[in-house]
Amino acid sequence: MPTTYPELYFPVLVQLLIAGAIAFGLIAASTALGKRARSPLKDTPYESGMAPVGSAAERFSVKFYLVGMIFILFDIEAVFLYPWAVVYRKLKLFGFFEMTIFVVLILIGFFYVWKKGALDWSPAKKQEGKSR
Repeated sequence: MPTTYPELYFPVLVQLLIAGAIAFGLIAASTALGKRARSPLKDTPYESGMAPVGSAAERFSVKFYLVGMIFILFDIEAVFLYPWAVVYRKLKLFGFFEMTIFVVLILIGFFYVWKKGALDWSPAKKQEGKSR
């Protein structure tokens, strides 16, 4: 059994070195052995099998970013729920009420965002919102 920090972390260091060497070796091998046939068709952007249309510098609706931020918010909530579930028996009733308050606050935020229409993408709603 390792007793000092160098003895404890030496296997991790060896594993990192091996993983780095394998990654570097595979990239070097593909660079050295791979074909380099270039053509205008290969240099065009790939969009799900369709020919690209328009400029890549077009503006996006803010709803794309709102949905992304909401996803991150609920993803972080899931990160907090997992360790709570692991130690639920040790926390007993206090942990239950603590996590209930956490989930209720997250749900209040979710319903607020839902009510504001950040999750609604229908074109009819967009027209109604502009006439107000």
